[in-house]
Amino acid sequence: MKFGAMDPFVLNTRLNLDRIRAARQVIDPSFLDTPLYECDALAGHLGCTVSIKLETANPVRSFKGRGTELVASLLADQGRSAVVCASAGNLGQALAWSGRRRGLDVTVVASRRAPTAKLDRIRALGAELELVEGDFDTAREQAATIARQRGIRLVEDSLDIETCEGAATIGLELATGTPTFDTVLIALGGGAMATGVGHVLKTLLPAVEVICVQPLGAPAMTRSWHERRVITTDSTDTIADGVAGRHPIPAVLDDLLQVADDAVLVQETSIIAGMRMLLEHAGLVVEPSAALGVAAVLEDPDRFAGRHVATILCGSNVDLDAYHRWVRR
Repeated sequence: MKFGAMDPFVLNTRLNLDRIRAARQVIDPSFLDTPLYECDALAGHLGCTVSIKLETANPVRSFKGRGTELVASLLADQGRSAVVCASAGNLGQALAWSGRRRGLDVTVVASRRAPTAKLDRIRALGAELELVEGDFDTAREQAATIARQRGIRLVEDSLDIETCEGAATIGLELATGTPTFDTVLIALGGGAMATGVGHVLKTLLPAVEVICVQPLGAPAMTRSWHERRVITTDSTDTIADGVAGRHPIPAVLDDLLQVADDAVLVQETSIIAGMRMLLEHAGLVVEPSAALGVAAVLEDPDRFAGRHVATILCGSNVDLDAYHRWVRR
């Protein structure tokens, strides 16, 4: 594919389109050019044309590998031997995969409440896994402590620009692929995917509406976007563990304010309904975060009626027991 044919619209974010294009030469090809296709079966039930960008068909079953490939390559070039991150599960798997390929010792800090399937996979990929009581933000604090004590690099998802620009390569593929669309729905957590994909689309296809979607039970970044300042929450309550943060990063919010047209919250029942629809009508097993886009259409069908919507299915790492409980409900 050629990624230099369009005249860019200049944005003042931390991201850089030339670096994003160059990232494709660093990222393992198994993470690139993921399927993008219209799903007629979903369209018939949602009242709009729906295109799926499938970010689960790769070695770690989530989009996170795009960013960790850049991080691990940079660390290897710097002669680093070890790295630590906090993770809700998917970043840890991706960093373990990318780090192992480059001889890095990877430590992942996660909540004991994280899905067992994600924790097991982190261990299977050879990373040291440290579990903490509490949630992702507790894990983030512990990861920072480990980095200081050991003198090793701390990878902070969404803050480290490589995680955003790796995710942004999804935007390049959306911008140059077929079919065309007028709206893209992006799961919003820490903001790496939303700012990355949003930056590319607003640079190359500024008319495309970029809508971020977050669970009502984990609303910190969405509230921050609407208030145009960092809003924190005391707790989260959602099955979408991959996007359940309480403390938005100010620099990431600044980027998001430039590239997102809207940020919406959806209920848990809609997330579950979205997972069920993706299984029944697209044959896809996804984790809750990946169903946020479908949930947004379900909650506001009039807004999307007759439009062409693209949604990024960002991960499929889910505990099967929990998944079966949700989709059978």
